[in-house]
Amino acid sequence: MYAIIDIETTGGKYNEEGITEIAIYKYDGHTIVDQFISLINPEREIQPFVINLTGINSQMLRHAPKFYEVAKRIVEITSECVVVAHNAKFDYRILCTEFSRLGFEYERQTLCTVELAKHLIPGQPTYSLGKLVRSLGIPVSDRHRAAGDAQATVKLFKMLMDKDTSKEVIRNKIRLDPKYQLEPKHIDIIADLPSVTGVYYIHKSDGEIIYIGKSKNIKKRINQHFTSTSHKSKKIQQLVSTVTYETTGSELVALLKESEEIKRIKPIFNRALRRTIFTHALYSFRDQNDYLNLKIDIADGRKHPITTFSNRQSGKSFMTRAVEEYQLCQKLAGLYKTKSSCFNYDIKTCNGACVQEEDPEVYNKRVAALIEKNSYTNKNMVIIDAGRDIDERSAILIKNGVFKGLGFFNLNYQINHIEVLESIITPMQNNRDTQHIIQSYLRKNKRLKVVEL
Repeated sequence: MYAIIDIETTGGKYNEEGITEIAIYKYDGHTIVDQFISLINPEREIQPFVINLTGINSQMLRHAPKFYEVAKRIVEITSECVVVAHNAKFDYRILCTEFSRLGFEYERQTLCTVELAKHLIPGQPTYSLGKLVRSLGIPVSDRHRAAGDAQATVKLFKMLMDKDTSKEVIRNKIRLDPKYQLEPKHIDIIADLPSVTGVYYIHKSDGEIIYIGKSKNIKKRINQHFTSTSHKSKKIQQLVSTVTYETTGSELVALLKESEEIKRIKPIFNRALRRTIFTHALYSFRDQNDYLNLKIDIADGRKHPITTFSNRQSGKSFMTRAVEEYQLCQKLAGLYKTKSSCFNYDIKTCNGACVQEEDPEVYNKRVAALIEKNSYTNKNMVIIDAGRDIDERSAILIKNGVFKGLGFFNLNYQINHIEVLESIITPMQNNRDTQHIIQSYLRKNKRLKVVEL
Protein backbone atom coordinates (compact mmCIF):
# COMPACT_ATOMS: atom_id res chain seq x y z
CA MET A 1 0.00 0.00 0.00
CA TYR A 2 1.19 3.51 -0.82
CA ALA A 3 0.35 6.89 0.73
CA ILE A 4 0.80 9.47 -2.03
CA ILE A 5 1.29 12.86 -0.42
CA ASP A 6 1.57 16.51 -1.36
CA ILE A 7 2.13 19.30 1.15
CA GLU A 8 1.95 23.09 0.79
CA THR A 9 3.89 25.12 3.36
CA THR A 10 4.33 28.65 4.63
CA GLY A 11 7.88 28.90 3.32
CA GLY A 12 10.55 30.48 5.49
CA LYS A 13 13.69 29.28 7.25
CA TYR A 14 14.70 25.61 7.07
CA ASN A 15 12.77 23.49 9.62
CA GLU A 16 10.69 26.51 10.65
CA GLU A 17 8.08 26.05 7.92
CA GLY A 18 4.51 25.13 8.76
CA ILE A 19 1.96 23.13 6.74
CA THR A 20 -0.86 25.12 5.13
CA GLU A 21 -2.47 22.26 3.17
CA ILE A 22 -2.07 18.50 2.93
CA ALA A 23 -3.49 15.87 0.57
CA ILE A 24 -2.98 12.12 1.03
CA TYR A 25 -4.27 9.45 -1.34
CA LYS A 26 -4.01 5.86 -0.12
CA TYR A 27 -3.23 3.82 -3.23
CA ASP A 28 -3.09 0.03 -3.51
CA GLY A 29 -1.19 0.03 -6.82
CA HIS A 30 -4.41 0.03 -8.85
CA THR A 31 -6.99 2.36 -7.28
CA ILE A 32 -7.30 5.00 -4.56
CA VAL A 33 -8.85 3.29 -1.52
CA ASP A 34 -8.86 6.23 0.93
CA GLN A 35 -8.04 9.93 0.97
CA PHE A 36 -7.50 12.85 3.33
CA ILE A 37 -7.41 16.49 2.16
CA SER A 38 -7.36 19.48 4.48
CA LEU A 39 -6.24 23.08 4.88
CA ILE A 40 -4.18 23.49 8.06
CA ASN A 41 -3.67 26.54 10.25
CA PRO A 42 0.14 26.77 10.54
CA GLU A 43 0.03 29.29 13.38
CA ARG A 44 2.73 31.35 11.65
CA GLU A 45 3.06 33.84 8.80
CA ILE A 46 2.92 32.73 5.16
CA GLN A 47 5.65 34.10 2.91
CA PRO A 48 4.29 36.50 0.21
CA PHE A 49 5.80 34.49 -2.68
CA VAL A 50 3.99 31.37 -1.37
CA ILE A 51 0.66 33.24 -1.30
CA ASN A 52 1.22 34.25 -4.93
CA LEU A 53 2.14 30.69 -5.89
CA THR A 54 -0.62 28.72 -4.09
CA GLY A 55 -3.33 31.33 -3.54
CA ILE A 56 -3.53 30.23 0.11
CA ASN A 57 -3.54 33.16 2.56
CA SER A 58 -3.92 33.56 6.33
CA GLN A 59 -7.56 34.62 5.99
CA MET A 60 -8.41 31.24 4.39
CA LEU A 61 -6.71 29.37 7.23
CA ARG A 62 -8.25 31.26 10.16
CA HIS A 63 -10.80 28.51 10.92
CA ALA A 64 -8.78 25.58 9.50
CA PRO A 65 -7.73 22.82 11.96
CA LYS A 66 -4.29 23.01 13.52
CA PHE A 67 -1.82 20.20 12.82
CA TYR A 68 -2.33 18.46 16.18
CA GLU A 69 -6.05 18.14 15.33
CA VAL A 70 -5.37 16.14 12.15
CA ALA A 71 -2.20 14.31 13.27
CA LYS A 72 -4.04 11.13 14.29
CA ARG A 73 -5.77 10.89 10.88
CA ILE A 74 -2.41 11.30 9.10
CA VAL A 75 -0.85 8.52 11.20
CA GLU A 76 -3.80 6.19 10.50
CA ILE A 77 -4.04 6.74 6.73
CA THR A 78 -0.28 6.29 6.25
CA SER A 79 0.01 3.28 8.57
CA GLU A 80 1.80 0.30 6.91
CA CYS A 81 2.24 2.42 3.75
CA VAL A 82 5.22 3.57 1.74
CA VAL A 83 5.02 7.37 1.59
CA VAL A 84 5.28 8.50 -2.05
CA ALA A 85 5.83 12.13 -3.05
CA HIS A 86 7.36 14.24 -5.80
CA ASN A 87 10.54 15.29 -4.03
CA ALA A 88 9.77 12.97 -1.11
CA LYS A 89 12.74 14.28 0.88
CA PHE A 90 10.98 17.64 1.31
CA ASP A 91 7.45 16.38 2.12
CA TYR A 92 8.72 13.70 4.51
CA ARG A 93 10.98 16.20 6.31
CA ILE A 94 8.08 18.62 6.79
CA LEU A 95 5.85 15.84 8.19
CA CYS A 96 8.57 14.61 10.57
CA THR A 97 9.18 18.21 11.73
CA GLU A 98 5.49 18.77 12.50
CA PHE A 99 5.23 15.48 14.41
CA SER A 100 8.44 16.17 16.36
CA ARG A 101 6.88 19.44 17.57
CA LEU A 102 4.18 17.26 19.12
CA GLY A 103 6.80 14.97 20.66
CA PHE A 104 5.95 12.11 18.28
CA GLU A 105 8.49 10.23 16.19
CA TYR A 106 7.02 9.70 12.72
CA GLU A 107 8.75 6.99 10.66
CA ARG A 108 7.73 5.65 7.26
CA GLN A 109 9.46 4.14 4.22
CA THR A 110 9.57 6.71 1.41
CA LEU A 111 9.68 6.66 -2.38
CA CYS A 112 10.46 9.71 -4.51
CA THR A 113 8.80 10.03 -7.93
CA VAL A 114 11.50 12.51 -9.03
CA GLU A 115 14.25 9.90 -8.52
CA LEU A 116 12.04 7.16 -9.98
CA ALA A 117 11.27 9.28 -13.07
CA LYS A 118 14.96 10.10 -13.62
CA HIS A 119 15.68 6.36 -13.61
CA LEU A 120 12.70 5.18 -15.68
CA ILE A 121 12.22 8.18 -18.02
CA PRO A 122 15.75 9.54 -18.54
CA GLY A 123 16.50 12.52 -20.72
CA GLN A 124 13.56 14.76 -19.74
CA PRO A 125 14.43 18.49 -19.90
CA THR A 126 12.98 18.98 -16.40
CA TYR A 127 11.55 16.80 -13.64
CA SER A 128 9.40 19.48 -11.98
CA LEU A 129 5.94 18.01 -11.43
CA GLY A 130 3.95 20.38 -13.64
CA LYS A 131 6.18 20.24 -16.71
CA LEU A 132 6.89 16.52 -16.35
CA VAL A 133 3.23 15.43 -16.22
CA ARG A 134 2.31 17.72 -19.11
CA SER A 135 5.10 16.24 -21.24
CA LEU A 136 3.74 12.77 -20.42
CA GLY A 137 0.14 13.59 -21.38
CA ILE A 138 -1.13 13.43 -17.77
CA PRO A 139 -4.04 15.82 -17.07
CA VAL A 140 -3.35 18.15 -14.13
CA SER A 141 -5.61 20.71 -12.45
CA ASP A 142 -5.24 22.94 -9.35
CA ARG A 143 -1.48 23.19 -9.81
CA HIS A 144 0.34 24.20 -6.59
CA ARG A 145 -2.60 23.05 -4.49
CA ALA A 146 -2.15 19.88 -2.46
CA ALA A 147 -5.06 17.87 -3.91
CA GLY A 148 -4.26 18.74 -7.54
CA ASP A 149 -0.56 18.01 -7.18
CA ALA A 150 -1.19 14.80 -5.24
CA GLN A 151 -3.63 13.55 -7.91
CA ALA A 152 -1.06 14.31 -10.60
CA THR A 153 1.54 12.39 -8.55
CA VAL A 154 -0.84 9.39 -8.33
CA LYS A 155 -1.15 9.33 -12.13
CA LEU A 156 2.59 9.81 -12.56
CA PHE A 157 3.32 7.00 -10.09
CA LYS A 158 0.92 4.71 -11.96
CA MET A 159 2.78 5.41 -15.21
CA LEU A 160 6.17 4.89 -13.54
CA MET A 161 5.01 1.50 -12.23
CA ASP A 162 4.03 0.60 -15.81
CA LYS A 163 7.53 1.57 -16.96
CA ASP A 164 9.18 -0.41 -14.14
CA THR A 165 9.48 -3.53 -16.29
CA SER A 166 11.91 -5.22 -13.86
CA LYS A 167 9.25 -4.87 -11.08
CA GLU A 168 11.75 -3.49 -8.57
CA VAL A 169 9.14 -1.23 -6.89
CA ILE A 170 6.76 -4.15 -6.32
CA ARG A 171 9.49 -6.54 -5.20
CA ASN A 172 10.87 -4.07 -2.67
CA LYS A 173 7.36 -3.36 -1.35
CA ILE A 174 6.76 -7.07 -0.72
CA ARG A 175 10.07 -7.39 1.14
CA LEU A 176 9.07 -4.48 3.40
CA ASP A 177 5.49 -5.54 4.04
CA PRO A 178 5.27 -7.79 7.13
CA LYS A 179 1.90 -9.32 6.20
CA TYR A 180 3.51 -11.01 3.18
CA GLN A 181 5.99 -12.80 5.43
CA LEU A 182 3.18 -14.85 7.00
CA GLU A 183 2.05 -18.09 5.42
CA PRO A 184 -1.17 -17.03 3.68
CA LYS A 185 -4.06 -19.27 2.82
CA HIS A 186 -4.62 -19.60 -0.92
CA ILE A 187 -8.26 -18.61 -0.49
CA ASP A 188 -7.19 -15.29 1.06
CA ILE A 189 -4.91 -14.53 -1.91
CA ILE A 190 -7.70 -15.29 -4.38
CA ALA A 191 -10.18 -13.13 -2.45
CA ASP A 192 -8.07 -10.03 -3.08
CA LEU A 193 -7.76 -10.59 -6.85
CA PRO A 194 -10.07 -9.06 -9.49
CA SER A 195 -11.81 -10.78 -12.39
CA VAL A 196 -10.13 -8.56 -15.00
CA THR A 197 -7.80 -8.82 -18.00
CA GLY A 198 -4.15 -8.36 -17.13
CA VAL A 199 -0.79 -9.85 -16.18
CA TYR A 200 -0.20 -11.55 -12.82
CA TYR A 201 3.01 -12.20 -10.87
CA ILE A 202 3.38 -15.01 -8.32
CA HIS A 203 5.94 -14.11 -5.62
CA LYS A 204 7.87 -15.88 -2.89
CA SER A 205 8.10 -14.24 0.55
CA ASP A 206 11.30 -12.37 -0.37
CA GLY A 207 9.53 -10.72 -3.33
CA GLU A 208 11.13 -12.92 -6.02
CA ILE A 209 8.79 -13.52 -8.96
CA ILE A 210 8.53 -17.26 -9.61
CA TYR A 211 5.82 -17.23 -12.30
CA ILE A 212 4.29 -14.71 -14.73
CA GLY A 213 1.08 -15.26 -16.65
CA LYS A 214 -1.72 -13.39 -18.42
CA SER A 215 -5.44 -13.93 -18.30
CA LYS A 216 -8.77 -12.39 -19.23
CA ASN A 217 -9.86 -13.31 -15.69
CA ILE A 218 -6.98 -13.14 -13.20
CA LYS A 219 -8.98 -14.43 -10.22
CA LYS A 220 -10.17 -17.50 -12.16
CA ARG A 221 -6.68 -18.25 -13.52
CA ILE A 222 -4.99 -18.07 -10.09
CA ASN A 223 -7.69 -20.34 -8.71
CA GLN A 224 -6.74 -22.87 -11.40
CA HIS A 225 -3.07 -22.63 -10.34
CA PHE A 226 -4.04 -23.29 -6.71
CA THR A 227 -6.35 -26.25 -7.46
CA SER A 228 -4.30 -27.98 -10.17
CA THR A 229 -2.51 -31.22 -9.27
CA SER A 230 0.27 -30.87 -11.86
CA HIS A 231 3.87 -31.02 -10.61
CA LYS A 232 4.53 -27.35 -11.48
CA SER A 233 1.32 -26.15 -9.80
CA LYS A 234 2.11 -28.07 -6.62
CA LYS A 235 5.55 -26.45 -6.43
CA ILE A 236 3.97 -23.01 -6.95
CA GLN A 237 1.39 -23.74 -4.23
CA GLN A 238 4.20 -24.54 -1.76
CA LEU A 239 6.25 -21.41 -2.51
CA VAL A 240 3.63 -18.72 -3.15
CA SER A 241 3.53 -15.88 -0.65
CA THR A 242 1.47 -13.36 -2.59
CA VAL A 243 0.17 -12.57 -6.07
CA THR A 244 0.41 -9.09 -7.56
CA TYR A 245 -1.14 -8.06 -10.84
CA GLU A 246 -1.39 -5.33 -13.45
CA THR A 247 -4.69 -4.68 -15.14
CA THR A 248 -4.31 -3.94 -18.85
CA GLY A 249 -7.88 -3.79 -20.18
CA SER A 250 -6.48 -4.97 -23.50
CA GLU A 251 -5.64 -8.62 -24.11
CA LEU A 252 -3.02 -7.51 -26.67
CA VAL A 253 -1.21 -5.42 -24.02
CA ALA A 254 -1.37 -8.38 -21.60
CA LEU A 255 0.12 -10.74 -24.22
CA LEU A 256 2.96 -8.34 -25.03
CA LYS A 257 3.76 -7.59 -21.37
CA GLU A 258 3.73 -11.28 -20.46
CA SER A 259 6.09 -12.16 -23.33
CA GLU A 260 8.49 -9.30 -22.55
CA GLU A 261 8.61 -9.82 -18.79
CA ILE A 262 9.10 -13.58 -18.94
CA LYS A 263 12.18 -12.96 -21.11
CA ARG A 264 13.42 -10.13 -18.89
CA ILE A 265 12.78 -11.61 -15.41
CA LYS A 266 13.08 -15.34 -16.29
CA PRO A 267 10.89 -16.73 -13.47
CA ILE A 268 11.83 -20.27 -12.44
CA PHE A 269 8.44 -21.78 -13.33
CA ASN A 270 8.08 -20.18 -16.76
CA ARG A 271 9.62 -21.86 -19.74
CA ALA A 272 13.01 -20.18 -19.79
CA LEU A 273 13.11 -18.56 -23.26
CA ARG A 274 9.55 -18.92 -24.53
CA ARG A 275 10.73 -18.74 -28.13
CA THR A 276 8.32 -21.11 -29.84
CA ILE A 277 4.90 -19.49 -29.53
CA PHE A 278 4.57 -19.87 -33.30
CA THR A 279 5.75 -22.65 -35.60
CA HIS A 280 4.75 -21.63 -39.14
CA ALA A 281 4.96 -18.52 -41.29
CA LEU A 282 3.72 -17.10 -44.58
CA TYR A 283 6.39 -16.37 -47.21
CA SER A 284 6.23 -15.00 -50.75
CA PHE A 285 8.38 -15.60 -53.83
CA ARG A 286 8.25 -14.83 -57.56
CA ASP A 287 8.04 -17.79 -59.96
CA GLN A 288 9.53 -18.11 -63.45
CA ASN A 289 6.39 -16.58 -64.96
CA ASP A 290 6.69 -13.45 -62.75
CA TYR A 291 3.69 -14.34 -60.54
CA LEU A 292 3.88 -13.70 -56.78
CA ASN A 293 3.43 -17.05 -55.01
CA LEU A 294 2.53 -17.54 -51.36
CA LYS A 295 3.54 -20.46 -49.15
CA ILE A 296 2.89 -21.58 -45.57
CA ASP A 297 6.12 -23.12 -44.27
CA ILE A 298 7.94 -23.91 -41.04
CA ALA A 299 9.14 -20.65 -39.47
CA ASP A 300 12.76 -19.92 -40.32
CA GLY A 301 14.58 -17.20 -38.39
CA ARG A 302 16.82 -16.47 -41.37
CA LYS A 303 13.87 -15.40 -43.54
CA HIS A 304 11.50 -12.44 -43.21
CA PRO A 305 7.91 -13.73 -42.99
CA ILE A 306 4.82 -11.77 -44.00
CA THR A 307 3.03 -13.06 -40.90
CA THR A 308 3.26 -16.03 -38.53
CA PHE A 309 0.95 -18.73 -37.17
CA SER A 310 0.74 -20.91 -34.07
CA ASN A 311 0.55 -24.06 -36.24
CA ARG A 312 0.23 -25.18 -39.87
CA GLN A 313 -3.55 -25.60 -39.69
CA SER A 314 -3.97 -21.99 -38.53
CA GLY A 315 -1.92 -20.87 -41.55
CA LYS A 316 -3.95 -22.98 -43.97
CA SER A 317 -7.22 -21.61 -42.60
CA PHE A 318 -5.91 -18.08 -43.07
CA MET A 319 -4.88 -18.77 -46.68
CA THR A 320 -8.22 -20.40 -47.50
CA ARG A 321 -10.01 -17.20 -46.41
CA ALA A 322 -7.43 -15.02 -48.22
CA VAL A 323 -7.92 -16.90 -51.51
CA GLU A 324 -11.62 -16.09 -51.38
CA GLU A 325 -11.24 -12.47 -50.16
CA TYR A 326 -8.52 -11.48 -52.65
CA GLN A 327 -9.59 -13.79 -55.51
CA LEU A 328 -6.24 -15.57 -55.53
CA CYS A 329 -5.24 -18.75 -57.29
CA GLN A 330 -5.22 -21.86 -55.05
CA LYS A 331 -2.13 -23.19 -56.81
CA LEU A 332 -0.09 -19.98 -56.41
CA ALA A 333 -1.31 -19.67 -52.81
CA GLY A 334 0.17 -23.08 -51.99
CA LEU A 335 -3.19 -24.75 -51.27
CA TYR A 336 -3.57 -26.93 -54.37
CA LYS A 337 -0.69 -29.02 -55.68
CA THR A 338 -1.01 -29.53 -59.44
CA LYS A 339 1.01 -29.14 -62.62
CA SER A 340 -1.99 -27.74 -64.48
CA SER A 341 -4.95 -25.56 -63.44
CA CYS A 342 -6.28 -25.29 -59.87
CA PHE A 343 -9.71 -26.53 -58.80
CA ASN A 344 -11.16 -22.99 -58.64
CA TYR A 345 -10.17 -22.40 -62.27
CA ASP A 346 -12.16 -25.47 -63.27
CA ILE A 347 -15.27 -24.08 -61.54
CA LYS A 348 -14.67 -20.58 -63.01
CA THR A 349 -13.76 -18.78 -59.73
CA CYS A 350 -10.02 -18.39 -60.52
CA ASN A 351 -8.95 -15.90 -63.19
CA GLY A 352 -6.33 -18.26 -64.61
CA ALA A 353 -3.03 -17.23 -63.06
CA CYS A 354 -2.28 -20.94 -62.63
CA VAL A 355 -2.25 -21.39 -66.43
CA GLN A 356 -0.81 -17.92 -67.26
CA GLU A 357 -4.15 -16.59 -68.55
CA GLU A 358 -4.29 -13.65 -66.11
CA ASP A 359 -1.77 -10.84 -66.49
CA PRO A 360 0.93 -11.21 -63.76
CA GLU A 361 0.86 -7.47 -62.99
CA VAL A 362 -2.91 -7.55 -62.38
CA TYR A 363 -2.70 -10.70 -60.22
CA ASN A 364 0.31 -9.45 -58.23
CA LYS A 365 -1.55 -6.28 -57.20
CA ARG A 366 -4.07 -8.40 -55.26
CA VAL A 367 -1.27 -10.44 -53.64
CA ALA A 368 0.49 -7.19 -52.72
CA ALA A 369 -2.73 -5.92 -51.10
CA LEU A 370 -2.85 -9.05 -48.92
CA ILE A 371 0.82 -8.63 -47.95
CA GLU A 372 0.30 -4.93 -47.19
CA LYS A 373 -2.64 -5.64 -44.89
CA ASN A 374 -1.04 -8.48 -42.96
CA SER A 375 2.50 -7.18 -42.58
CA TYR A 376 3.52 -3.95 -40.85
CA THR A 377 6.98 -3.86 -42.48
CA ASN A 378 8.12 -0.22 -42.88
CA LYS A 379 4.82 1.03 -41.42
CA ASN A 380 4.43 3.82 -38.87
CA MET A 381 1.27 3.23 -36.88
CA VAL A 382 -0.41 3.15 -33.47
CA ILE A 383 -2.78 0.36 -32.48
CA ILE A 384 -5.47 1.75 -30.15
CA ASP A 385 -7.17 -0.74 -27.84
CA ALA A 386 -9.06 -0.83 -24.53
CA GLY A 387 -7.52 0.79 -21.45
CA ARG A 388 -7.74 0.01 -17.75
CA ASP A 389 -10.50 2.56 -17.09
CA ILE A 390 -13.46 3.88 -19.04
CA ASP A 391 -11.63 7.15 -19.83
CA GLU A 392 -8.39 5.49 -20.90
CA ARG A 393 -7.04 3.72 -23.98
CA SER A 394 -3.91 1.66 -24.62
CA ALA A 395 -1.49 2.49 -27.43
CA ILE A 396 0.96 0.11 -29.16
CA LEU A 397 3.54 2.04 -31.18
CA ILE A 398 5.19 0.71 -34.37
CA LYS A 399 7.81 2.84 -36.18
CA ASN A 400 9.32 1.82 -39.52
CA GLY A 401 7.89 -1.66 -39.03
CA VAL A 402 9.50 -2.05 -35.60
CA PHE A 403 7.47 -2.54 -32.40
CA LYS A 404 8.64 0.21 -30.01
CA GLY A 405 6.51 -0.41 -26.93
CA LEU A 406 3.17 0.39 -25.35
CA GLY A 407 1.49 2.78 -22.95
CA PHE A 408 -1.80 4.23 -21.78
CA PHE A 409 -3.33 7.67 -22.36
CA ASN A 410 -6.26 9.53 -20.88
CA LEU A 411 -9.09 10.44 -23.28
CA ASN A 412 -9.38 13.85 -21.59
CA TYR A 413 -5.91 14.78 -22.79
CA GLN A 414 -5.50 15.37 -26.52
CA ILE A 415 -2.22 13.93 -27.85
CA ASN A 416 -1.24 16.09 -30.83
CA HIS A 417 2.47 15.34 -31.14
CA ILE A 418 4.40 12.12 -31.70
CA GLU A 419 6.89 13.28 -29.02
CA VAL A 420 4.14 13.20 -26.35
CA LEU A 421 3.02 9.77 -27.54
CA GLU A 422 6.59 8.45 -27.41
CA SER A 423 7.08 9.80 -23.87
CA ILE A 424 4.16 7.76 -22.50
CA ILE A 425 5.33 4.59 -24.26
CA THR A 426 7.22 2.03 -22.19
CA PRO A 427 10.03 0.80 -24.50
CA MET A 428 9.90 -2.93 -25.22
CA GLN A 429 11.91 -5.41 -27.27
CA ASN A 430 11.00 -6.02 -30.90
CA ASN A 431 11.40 -9.71 -31.71
CA ARG A 432 9.74 -12.55 -33.59
CA ASP A 433 7.39 -13.25 -30.68
CA THR A 434 6.08 -9.68 -30.47
CA GLN A 435 5.57 -9.58 -34.24
CA HIS A 436 3.60 -12.82 -34.07
CA ILE A 437 1.49 -11.59 -31.13
CA ILE A 438 0.60 -8.30 -32.85
CA GLN A 439 -0.10 -9.78 -36.29
CA SER A 440 -2.15 -12.62 -34.86
CA TYR A 441 -4.19 -10.21 -32.72
CA LEU A 442 -4.81 -7.89 -35.68
CA ARG A 443 -6.06 -10.83 -37.77
CA LYS A 444 -8.51 -11.90 -35.06
CA ASN A 445 -9.74 -8.41 -34.17
CA LYS A 446 -10.83 -6.81 -37.43
CA ARG A 447 -12.46 -3.77 -35.75
CA LEU A 448 -9.33 -2.76 -33.87
CA LYS A 449 -8.49 0.94 -34.37
CA VAL A 450 -5.19 1.42 -36.21
CA VAL A 451 -3.91 4.97 -36.78
CA GLU A 452 -1.23 5.36 -39.45
CA LEU A 453 1.29 8.10 -38.65
